Amino acid sequence: MPDRAIISCYPNGIRNFQIMHRNSTTWVRRLRAGLSWIAPATMILLTACAKPYVQPAAPHQTLPALTVSYAQMDDGYRLPLRRWHAPGEARAIVLALHGMNDYSNAFDKLGQYLAERGISVIAYDQRGFGSADGRGLWHGSERLATDLITVARLLREHYGDTPLYLLGESMGGAVAISALASNTPSLDGAVLVAPAVWARDTMPYYQRALLWFAAHTIPSKKLTGKNLNITPSDNKEMLVALRRDDLVIKSTRVDVLYGISNLMDEAQAQSRSLSGRVLLLYGKHDEIIPLDPTCKLFDSLSTARNTQLTALIYDNGYHMLTRDLQANVVLEDILAWIERNTSHSETNSRMKQYCIARTGIE
Repeated sequence: MPDRAIISCYPNGIRNFQIMHRNSTTWVRRLRAGLSWIAPATMILLTACAKPYVQPAAPHQTLPALTVSYAQMDDGYRLPLRRWHAPGEARAIVLALHGMNDYSNAFDKLGQYLAERGISVIAYDQRGFGSADGRGLWHGSERLATDLITVARLLREHYGDTPLYLLGESMGGAVAISALASNTPSLDGAVLVAPAVWARDTMPYYQRALLWFAAHTIPSKKLTGKNLNITPSDNKEMLVALRRDDLVIKSTRVDVLYGISNLMDEAQAQSRSLSGRVLLLYGKHDEIIPLDPTCKLFDSLSTARNTQLTALIYDNGYHMLTRDLQANVVLEDILAWIERNTSHSETNSRMKQYCIARTGIE
């Protein structure tokens, strides 16, 4: 297996961290080569006291509100909305949360599929992504989680007793876990699509050290992930479209990556606090979020007292499950779960056996 870069981001917004494999000698050489920039970076640390930047919320307060084109938060910040309406009265609502550097258009295929089957989908651009203000900056895990809770409450107020589901992809899945663990809005279930739960305790020490060092010396430096031998999806046409999409962020600040790492720590740590129905989806060819932290998440959700977990693993699935070439299989499974037509005992057993065989995690 080829070596992978320590920190990277892919134009689709979810290749946020990639870990090396597995030749320690190679990494010693890389660390030695890194001295060429570590020395000047150290000078920056000593002279400028750099630190990761977090974009502050606006100081004034206002009432949250839902409009056709945006959701207004309590600080006046506007989250651009994208909607896929079911014809007639929707039998369910799905609130979708995109991954890193992506934006609400990530759910166009999912939105069309579910809308045609009577389920409306609503997605928003998270702070710092898509057409939202403060693009390219990290706004903080707590703020992202608060936004999600606020939008979910606004939708519940608007749609009344219509079943309301949350769907989070990659980073969006981590935000969903963090939000639901701390403050559970009135939801009927949550779908976690390849959630970003690569916590530091599942990273090697030198990756953790280099990430911290970079975030505290060159926090504003942007990384592109160019020339990395990693495949986020087998849908090449879709990947080309993402590279051409001006609203998809193509280079990522180091302090944003540091913020994402903090978010993943929180999501993994808080996952056992989730309650209610949860659908976990993961592809065997996922090269973005490693299997070990995903299996750790599966174990936490499986043993959580108040969680009813259904876990599905796809033999031909990559990270971008709802946009892979086999996306229709995934979309059918999401629909079946919403309609409560999925037998979780059989699917969970398959995921458990795969985790035991590949990682030893039971």
